[in-house]
Amino acid sequence: MEKACKNCRVIIAQGEVCPMCGSSELTSKWSGYVVILNVEKSELAKKLGINANGTYALNINA
Repeated sequence: MEKACKNCRVIIAQGEVCPMCGSSELTSKWSGYVVILNVEKSELAKKLGINANGTYALNINA
């Protein structure tokens, strides 16, 4: 089951530590996602405060 990091919202498929920020605060209670392929050109990434390519949860239901 995929989990989302509560700190940076990145979605990970396996493991117990976020590869993006190093946090161990993960949750399986998230909904919606966005895939950022080119963070430098993405207006959505800028609006969401995302600064690295990846898959991110839009809503964390902690």
